[in-house]
Amino acid sequence: MTDKFDKSPSGEPPEDSPVSKTAVARPEQIKAIPVRHWGRWISGVIVVALLSLLVYSFSQGDVNWGTVGDFIFDDRILTGMGRTVLISVLSMAIGLALGVLFAVMRLSKNPVTGAVAWLYIWFFRGTPVYVQLLLWFNLALIFPVLNLGFYKDEMVDVMTPFMVALLGLGLNEGAYMAEIVRAGIQSVDEGQTEASHALGMSNSRTMRRVVLPQAMRVIVPPTGNEFINLLKTSSLVSAVQYTDLLRAATNIGSTSFAVMEMLLVASVWYLVLTSIFSVGQFYVERYYARGSLRELPPTPWQKVKAMLSTFRRPEVAR
Repeated sequence: MTDKFDKSPSGEPPEDSPVSKTAVARPEQIKAIPVRHWGRWISGVIVVALLSLLVYSFSQGDVNWGTVGDFIFDDRILTGMGRTVLISVLSMAIGLALGVLFAVMRLSKNPVTGAVAWLYIWFFRGTPVYVQLLLWFNLALIFPVLNLGFYKDEMVDVMTPFMVALLGLGLNEGAYMAEIVRAGIQSVDEGQTEASHALGMSNSRTMRRVVLPQAMRVIVPPTGNEFINLLKTSSLVSAVQYTDLLRAATNIGSTSFAVMEMLLVASVWYLVLTSIFSVGQFYVERYYARGSLRELPPTPWQKVKAMLSTFRRPEVAR
């Protein structure tokens, strides 16, 4: 008895047979339907509502916003802002140099240098910055004359407000940077040091050419955070008569009777400065992340493009 459908010489049914048409029929294209994340939309609406209430509350307060706009670009405010940036950058440079020095000293096998580094970190991390600034500011009470042998002068002439602010912020930042640098150095595998010594490199050269470049991936992120924190902490130098951004704003507020308005002006400029340096910190971290991540983190512009693309209706494949 023969089959209902003839077979081809290769054993397959002929192309015009119903069996062939059924066998080669392709499955229907799957239509991908995006999942709607209702929780994201609800949380976004709640956050926008809370921010709107906050803005509305400030708009109803007894604040002269015209005064804020008039003094936002005042010469005294801009000069104070420049001094804030200057003292922050110089203090961070001192703190970074001292941090590397005392981190290496603490990791040294020499018990004397290790003890000195520990005492330095213990003192400056254990006392408030405000107290340290006042100690430097009133140093002339216990040392009226500074006599170094090759240099002699009145302490009140040496400890100017700028010098007090620089020493107070720089030495305090050095203690924190020492711990950050120490953590970065210890994150580098010891085999790197052993391999460098096997090649005949000295300890200092190994630290400078091998260990520190690799430790930068760990050191850079907290260092950026420390600088932004230092930028805000620098407002304490107004207590030692240094005319920074905050002191310039308070001086204007005390004479114009617009205290709250001038504090808002100072807050705006602090937000602008921290935002600018935060963007710079992101790109520095992204630079040192090369080679350690499979894919670099997206830039702010890439994040904006990705966010805008989520509002577009996805195309369904046909």
